[in-house]
Parts: sequence; C-alpha cells; structure tokens
Amino acid sequence: MVPTAFATSDPLPPEPGPARYPRPSRLDTPLDPKAGEKAAKGAERLGLTTIGALLEHVPRDRRAARTLAELRIDEVATVVAEVRSITSRAVRRRGMKPLVEAVVADGTGTMKATFFNQPWLQQRYRPGTRLLLTGKYQGHRGFRVNEHAPTGELVAAGEDMATYPATEGLTSAQIAALVHEWHPMALEALEPLPARLRARERLPDRGGALIAAHLGDQETGRRRLAFDELLLLQIALLRRRARRREGARAEPLQEPDALTTRWLADSLPFAPTGDQRAAMDTIDADTAEDRPMQRLLMGEVGSGKTVVALYAMLRAVESGGQAALMAPTETLAEQHFATLQKLMPGELVQAALLTGSTPASRRADILNKLSSGELKLLVGTHALIEDAVEFDRLLVAVVDEQHRFGVRQRRALDRKAPAGLSPHVLHMTATPIPRTLQLTNYGDLDVTVLRELPAGRRPITTYVAGTDSERARAYERIREELDAGRQAFVVCPLVEESEALQARAATAEYERLKAGELKDYRVVLLHGQMRPKEKQEAMLSFADGGADVLVATTVIEVGIDVPNATVMLVEDAERYGISQLHQLRGRIGRGAHDSLCLLFGPKESRRLRALAEHRDGFRLAEIDLELRGEGEMIGVRQSGMQLYRFARLPGDEELLERARHHARSILDADPRLELPEHVLLEDAIQRAYGADALEPIPA
Repeated sequence: MVPTAFATSDPLPPEPGPARYPRPSRLDTPLDPKAGEKAAKGAERLGLTTIGALLEHVPRDRRAARTLAELRIDEVATVVAEVRSITSRAVRRRGMKPLVEAVVADGTGTMKATFFNQPWLQQRYRPGTRLLLTGKYQGHRGFRVNEHAPTGELVAAGEDMATYPATEGLTSAQIAALVHEWHPMALEALEPLPARLRARERLPDRGGALIAAHLGDQETGRRRLAFDELLLLQIALLRRRARRREGARAEPLQEPDALTTRWLADSLPFAPTGDQRAAMDTIDADTAEDRPMQRLLMGEVGSGKTVVALYAMLRAVESGGQAALMAPTETLAEQHFATLQKLMPGELVQAALLTGSTPASRRADILNKLSSGELKLLVGTHALIEDAVEFDRLLVAVVDEQHRFGVRQRRALDRKAPAGLSPHVLHMTATPIPRTLQLTNYGDLDVTVLRELPAGRRPITTYVAGTDSERARAYERIREELDAGRQAFVVCPLVEESEALQARAATAEYERLKAGELKDYRVVLLHGQMRPKEKQEAMLSFADGGADVLVATTVIEVGIDVPNATVMLVEDAERYGISQLHQLRGRIGRGAHDSLCLLFGPKESRRLRALAEHRDGFRLAEIDLELRGEGEMIGVRQSGMQLYRFARLPGDEELLERARHHARSILDADPRLELPEHVLLEDAIQRAYGADALEPIPA
C-alpha cells in the first residue's frame, strides 16, 4: 500500500535528496575571456578577473535584438543570426588585414556581415554558429560589425538583450556571452541576509537575483542586489558612528558662560537667526557629553554657518581650552580668519592664522603661544596637522568643506587633543546635501541644517546668456551697477590660457577688461596662484570699496562677503557643477539691493537652466545628484565620483530608507554581529569595505 498524505489520497512526496550547500570559492576561479589578449586586458580594466566579478557586473539596461527584416539603412542595431557561410579576402590598402565576410540569417532574411581587421574569425565562426552582432546596416553593402560574440541560446531575434558596461577589447556582446556560459555559478554565491529579513522584504536569494539581473527580471534582481549594497553601507556607517561614541572620549564643556553670552548680546554685529540659535543649542547639548561631538553643519548659501562655528569655538575657550578651524585652501582659511575677526570685535580672544605660507618667524611665535595655551583660536590649512603643531588643550575642532579632506587628515586633527581624548568636531559644508547623500556620505554624522537666511538678503535674478548681443548687454548692465556705486565679480575657470579647454583665463580676461569694456573702472585680479600678500591686497581692496570689479577664479566660491557687490558674470559656466555655481552666486545678494547673476554658456544646458529656474540650494542639490550620480561613500579615498554597482540614487531612495531601518534594527539586537544569522553579514561587510575602514565595536 502506498502511503498517502493526511486526509488525502495523494501519495507522500519523495524523500528530499541531500542538502546542497554553496561553494563560494568556485566564484574565485580566474575568468578566461577566450578572445585573445585584448579581451583579457579589457576584462582586467573592468575588474572582471574572476567568475564572481563577472556575475556581479550587471547590465545597464536591456534592448531588443532586431530581426534582419526590420533593419533600416544607416541604422545602428543589434541582431542575432546564424552563420551560413564565411570567407576572407585581401584588402589592397596598405596595413589593412584581410576582411572577413559572412552570410548570416535569422529566419526573416539573410544579409552580409563584414568584420574588419580580424581574419582569425573565419576559423572561429564556422557555419552554424549563432552570433550576437551590433553594428550599422548599410543596405546592399551589408552590415558593418562593431561588436560580436557567439550567443549559443542566449537570446533570440526580437527578444530583449542585456547591454553591459564595456571597454576596448571586451564588448557588451562578449560579456553577455561569458555570462551565458557561467551564469549557473551564481548559485554558489553566499546568502548574507538573515532569512527573517529576506522574508519580510520578499527578496529572492542572492544567487537567483544575480541570474535574474542578467537573464530574467532584471529590475527585480538589481533591486535585491542594491538592497544588499545599501544595507551593508548603512550597517557600516552606523557601526562606525557607534564606535566613535563608545570608543572615544572628549572633555565635556561647561555650560555657556560670560564670554558667549556677552558675544551674542553685545559683540556680534547682528542678531542670530532662529536656525542659528537652534544649532547653537544643539552644540551645547552635544559638547556637554563626554562623547566627542561629530556633527555636520550644512545650509543655504549665506545662512551663517561661520557664526555657528565661531560660537562652538568660543565655547571651548570659555571652558578653558582651545579651538581650531581647518580649511582646505589658503584662500579659504584667510577668508575665515578675516570673518572671525569681524564677528568678534572687541573680544580679547587671541586668534592666529597658520598656513604653508606663514613666515618662519611668525610660525615659531604661533607654535610657542599655541603649546603654552596663550593662543586660543587657530585657523589654518593642512598645516594644522603637522607634527610640530602642538595644542595645550584642544577641545573643539571645526573642519570646513570636510569632504575635501581624507580620513587620515581628519584623524590627525583628532590626535591634537589632550592624550586619551578626542576634540568635539563640527564639520561644515557650504553645499546643501540631498537626503539620499546625507544617509550615505554622511550617515555616520549627526546633521544640522540652516535653511533660514539672515535678514536683509536680497533676491538674485539669474540669466543664461551666450550671444554677442547678450554679452554686450551684460557689460552694459555691469557698468550701470558700477555707475550706481555698486561692485561686480567676473569669474573665469582657469588662471592661464589653455587652447585645449578654450576657456577664458582670469589673467587674460583681467587684462582685456582693463583695456576694454571696463577701462573706466578700477579692476583687480584674484587667483589661487598669487602670493598671499597679493591675494590679501586684492581682497581687501575689493571689500573696502577700493576696487569696482574683481576678476577671479573660483577662489571666491566661499568666504568672501561684500554686501555692495550686486552683479556676477561667470564665463564658461558649463565647466562648473550646479553646487559650485550656486556657491559662486551666493557671493552677491548680500546687501540692500537686488542682484544679477549672468551665466555664459549653452542655453540648452540642463545645469545652467536649473540655476536660472531655482534659488533653493537644496532643490538644486537634488537636481545635481540626478545629473551627476552618487559618489564613493566609505573608505580612506574621499575624492572622485564612483557609482554603486547596483544601487541607483536618488531613484532608490525608498530602498535606502528601508535599508537604513533594517540596519538600525540589526545593530540594536546584535551590535557586533555575532549571532549565527549575522555571521555572513559581517563577512560581507568586511569584504566590501575592509577591516581598516570599518573596525568593529570593541567588546
């Protein structure tokens, strides 16, 4: 009698076979592109050195493979066809290798396909071979092949075909063929996600997601892989944040006292905004703890971040300590120093500026006073973290434009605090950051946003211009503003002429304007390669009204505050990013008069149109992210833009939010990822980011 299931007549299912476990070491097998030295070098350039790397090289999108009957003359298309015959013939042109010509068919028709400089293909693509061909259809002259690879049963005519990021020597079609050969190996991939999390999010297993991303439901597979990527990042960032809190100690600051109270009431030239007051309160709460503050202060152009930074620095002074402000360039450090002096008139707080250009005698005096504790506030560049710089009692550090410093540089500043302690750190950025990047680039920091602008800020009208008549009118408008007693900026992207870039150099434009459109006005020049004394003289001349026009490079992007400047002309504006142009524009509109920003560049530019249409820096930051993509999030290397392998921001913001939520839940339950269900998650984090960048929380 055959056993049946309970209450049915159905036979019991067969006994399951032995459990199959993935063997991830097989994914480390070296990949052989099997298409010669060029293909091997191309694979190496793309990082496709192993089968595992190949399978994680997912396609950008999918496109339909056309049938031969659908092709139109001069159309660039992809087709799938079978070789019926193949020959080669010599070419009379010197240096040209024999042409290979094949007759191919797909069931809807036949055509001639021509391969250039690859005579060996006659032996490789025998009759009966199915090929994936991309090229240009030229009617009776046949199909000029640009990319080719054998397909096997990878795709049929009319079906969607994956298109891959490719390089010289290794085409998308060749990558697709390699994936078709090796995709079963995806089942050897380890599953890093706990089963409960996968069930809650209804996610396929990782091996299945890899196969789907290549050969099936591409978007479902990609989103599962993107979720992994974002979850690992969020766990890493949150754990690094926790490590900072648990593994480091700072000296708590005393409650606000006479110095900051007097400064806010009597010395500050204006009343702080509500956002500035709220930021100061947050800093008070942070610095009252024995854990080091790690806060990012960002805001709209002109929202007063320096005022908040100086408050934090003065809080250190009234607690008996010192404070430092580190900026990425000498010009910016000089501007910060000048601004701090303006913001605390009459306060008897010793402050100094230290850069690579500081004279030796002045430097020695600064270092002596700093080590003795006599010098309370120090502003500077990377010079602040040199070994010779010793603080007596550094309690607060402000790092401006912190994304322009590497991890090691910021850690070097931390080590300037008293032995065994870290300073309270306030990071500043003049670039409003979209929420997606707040959770990625800065997910290990607390964030304070200044949106409220100080009273008196005037609207700025922005135009995109490019024609000769518009240029003539632009200089006419500048002269009108100058004749009314106001001032103007002219910004150029280079210091010296470059024929390759065809950009108007600041030095050449300065000479041209002095002899041309602005010959009746006082024009000064400012760029980063000038000597410090020359830069200071130019900035002071413009700030004090001794010059009408400042011709400059982007050294004026942040820091310069001249309320009387009402017009800015930016040459070759398309060479700048949206955020940089917004920063530049923020140098005007600071006084009692309406202001005008003129961007010279192509009117069809989406970036320039965005500047003309929007004044909100946060909205512009979102547009900038959409146009440029996301950056490298973690690790010692801090510069450059590197896309995620799977995630697409800001489009995957909702996926990012879910990953952040689950990361918090996992770490709340298991901070060191020691539970059995989290072991593979910990392993994946270590493989993704390395032990040095993301050390685990100490026991």
